[in-house]
Amino acid sequence: VQLVESGGGLVQPGGSLRLSCAASGFTFSSYSMSWYRQAPGKGRELVATIGRWGGSTTNYADSVKGRFTISRDNVKNTVFLQMNSLKPEDTAVYYCYARILTGYWGQGIQVTVSS
Repeated sequence: VQLVESGGGLVQPGGSLRLSCAASGFTFSSYSMSWYRQAPGKGRELVATIGRWGGSTTNYADSVKGRFTISRDNVKNTVFLQMNSLKPEDTAVYYCYARILTGYWGQGIQVTVSS
């Protein structure tokens, strides 16, 4: 199993970023996928989850509801996190997570929201 995140970086408050996580080594469409984040000095936080197959089921942390959208492309084996109206408190390392057996993590990608 391999998960590779991309799309992070530095953005001003109010801006947008789109994270991608390219998955390989398993039947992507058969598993739920999640995004987590970890801010400096804090624990890892579940941001969003999308169900398997068509991904009709999604769940979000209260802190990102209405601003972030998780989606998936089962042809490209990729899960996305569209982040809008970003705030400084969204600054964190973001991780892709595959809900397979005991779980698999990506390497993480930095998102910094600052003026």
